[in-house]
Amino acid sequence: MAEVRIEIRKNGPYRVYGDVSLVDHEGQSVAVPENRRKVAPDGQTWISLCRCGGSVVKPFCDGTHSRIGFIGAEEAVQKTESIPPSP
Repeated sequence: MAEVRIEIRKNGPYRVYGDVSLVDHEGQSVAVPENRRKVAPDGQTWISLCRCGGSVVKPFCDGTHSRIGFIGAEEAVQKTESIPPSP
């Protein structure tokens, strides 16, 4: 079986590399539209899954994170921890 790798993009989607199948909460297959499956220069396929919650084509990313100013959890925690406490 080919390796699957999930990359957490900074303030963006989950990018899933490799040949994967998606299923919903009931175990039913979720089709990956051909326009959502991309090919990297090295020939490896990938899909992007929404992480911001704003995509209108969930579970796939449609770029909404860029328009709404999504900040990933890692960066959000760092920003919160750097804010001094209220007096």
